[in-house]
Amino acid sequence: MNIIKEKKNGKGKEYNNENGELIFEGEFLHDHRIKGTTFYSNGEIEFEGEFLFDKKWNGKGYDINGNLIYELINGKGKVREFDSNGYIVYDGEYLNGVYNGKGKEYFNGTLIYDGEFLNGKRNGYGKEYINDVLIFKGEYLDGKRVKGKGKEYSWFGHLIFEGEYLNEKIWNGKGKEYNSTGELIFEGEYLDGKRWKGKGKSYNWDGKLILEVEYLNGKFIIPK
Repeated sequence: MNIIKEKKNGKGKEYNNENGELIFEGEFLHDHRIKGTTFYSNGEIEFEGEFLFDKKWNGKGYDINGNLIYELINGKGKVREFDSNGYIVYDGEYLNGVYNGKGKEYFNGTLIYDGEFLNGKRNGYGKEYINDVLIFKGEYLDGKRVKGKGKEYSWFGHLIFEGEYLNEKIWNGKGKEYNSTGELIFEGEYLDGKRWKGKGKSYNWDGKLILEVEYLNGKFIIPK
């Protein structure tokens, strides 16, 4: 049996599936919002205007108290976005209806990223935070840490790695590793986050060189 799902067209309303709160009222075309109003959980207007494939395009945005905070023209402008509870989620530039350019990203109102965006994703140079503590700064591509130099920090703000990255958080290429208090303990080649091949140097807690050895497949080679 073929089940045909009717698409939303014309005037209508959308509700939150979890609590039944009204989140949008306006016009639809082939299941996409084209014109109308989105709402916060308290019923205040969040955005009012035109949409392009559900992306905010032409209109005005408001904070949870009803104050006008931004205006978009053809998907472009500087925007401050909030979630349904009024916590800020983004503060920065928009282009083509999504994050583009410099901006700041938040979770529950706390800063988690400060840097560059492209097509709604982290792209270019940026900094990551946890509980207001810097944990990484470096290059991103399509939202992931990419090959290139970067620095990673512990939750206490101490440098724990600096070097090359590939595929999100994995260490790849040349790098330096530090202990929990920021002293250098190793430098060499990494692959998939492991000390891999070639010469590597290990240091004691005082930063003095204690061992220089060859690595292969993540294990050091014991000289014969």
